Amino acid sequence: MIKLSKIPAPALAGVVREKTPMSAIAEIKNCLYDGADMIDLHMSCLEKYDVDTLKQIIGSSRLPVLALNYNSVMDWSPLNLSEEERVQTFLNAVEAGAAGIDMQGYTFHAPSKEGFCGEDKYSFTKGNPKEIVTDSEIISKQCALIDEVHSKGAEVLLSCHPGIPMTSTQVVELALFLEKRNPDIIKIVTSATNEDEMLESVKAMTLLKKEVKTPVSYHANGAFGGLSRILNPILGGQIAFCVDRFAASSTMEQLDLKTAKLVVENMKKLL
Repeated sequence: MIKLSKIPAPALAGVVREKTPMSAIAEIKNCLYDGADMIDLHMSCLEKYDVDTLKQIIGSSRLPVLALNYNSVMDWSPLNLSEEERVQTFLNAVEAGAAGIDMQGYTFHAPSKEGFCGEDKYSFTKGNPKEIVTDSEIISKQCALIDEVHSKGAEVLLSCHPGIPMTSTQVVELALFLEKRNPDIIKIVTSATNEDEMLESVKAMTLLKKEVKTPVSYHANGAFGGLSRILNPILGGQIAFCVDRFAASSTMEQLDLKTAKLVVENMKKLL
């Protein structure tokens, strides 16, 4: 199966947030037939995420599966797993055949999920960003997990959702900082609360493509961030995260899979 980092950009990821194996398998098939290149499987939404359950789901997919665990259930309320329990779900997914895991930047230090906890000495630590860790001991544990996943033949997407606006310089410097941990893909999500911040996010994507060797998926959330979800992948971002069928549990800001497929195909004709 093709590696996630080798899928020609932009890879359209079909997001699967389901409770049962059969509903997850059905949604994977919907994503496949509507043009997805990969599957983004939210393990914490499942009622069970043991190896056998994940094998049933992942084994049904002809598309490579990226497994993630945001420690929240279908309605986004907390699942309250410890970091050790959450990390074990990543290893379960790899054993079950996942092509890769989405390792969040706060991994092994849950307090960093809600705000920055370290010494404010980098451009990208300004403004109390979420999911950014600079502590060397935590980073060493993350690197060990990345090495373990690599040793099992899977890849690691290292993701950070700072949740605040950032300049293009800050985004690039954050990506270069994360790249030192040797992930296969980097994902960064900032915020755009106005038009200027949205345009800055587009500028950031053009710089990321030039200055960072590792494939990067980058977009902005917020009132003005929606356009970056499709523009940035067209400009070189590795992954566009898409919903095949919107439901109450969906991230409503994500792209519609069928529409995103048409936009990308048509843009390729022009570029």
